[in-house]
Amino acid sequence: MAQEKIKAILVDDEKNSLLTLQLLLEKYCPEVEIIGSAQNVEDSILLIDEKLPELVFLDIAMPDGDGFEVLENVQHKLFQVIFITAYDQYALRAFEYAALHYLLKPINFNELQDAVSRFKKVTDESEFNEKLVKMKDSLASQQNKIILPTMEGLNIIDIDDIIRCESDNNYTLFFLKTDKKIVTSKTLNNYDKLLSDKDFFRIHSKHLVNLKYVKRYVKGRGGYVVFHDGSHVDVSASRVKDFLIRLKTYAKSLN
Repeated sequence: MAQEKIKAILVDDEKNSLLTLQLLLEKYCPEVEIIGSAQNVEDSILLIDEKLPELVFLDIAMPDGDGFEVLENVQHKLFQVIFITAYDQYALRAFEYAALHYLLKPINFNELQDAVSRFKKVTDESEFNEKLVKMKDSLASQQNKIILPTMEGLNIIDIDDIIRCESDNNYTLFFLKTDKKIVTSKTLNNYDKLLSDKDFFRIHSKHLVNLKYVKRYVKGRGGYVVFHDGSHVDVSASRVKDFLIRLKTYAKSLN
């Protein structure tokens, strides 16, 4: 008797990543039947509700939102998730959404096989949830750190050490309090989403700043902020009002 296939949907905003995942599944996980793929949040929601998959390989960062928005908005809920991400600091949130496993890009075929194997072994929901609690506890200590992928490898740094982030097309330059600079091959939009709840604010299309290091704001059309190290960057005129509200709220929280 032929083994029943696992009906799966692939979600990733990068075409090359989708193709790579498809080829890896076909070669190393023949028990998985790919019934569709999508490259953004809106299409993913429609596809999942139409195809009713058992398993979704879900990229987190997408141009119109993130993978968590997909989970929050689909009507069909009876599927398991394997998150695909370039950032392992997303792991905690992934497990909170009851992810079976998460895979870091570039995907390793052994880890892919392991993730699919975990899907096949999940039968007791309560036991699974208990494991998730333990995993979350072990990951909790990493919440104040961020992993920055560079050409040389991975840099694990304290979020509190980041003074500001600056966009350079498809790259982001991190300025640290140690005077060190780190260049990553991800856009500022990605880090804006990651750090927005960590006292960071996007004051300009090119600048994301840590409010902790803002020494003063100087008025102008948009004005500019001065940091403790004497450096300064412009504030966009369209963002200055929201920035000043956020800055005042942050200052009050310190009292």
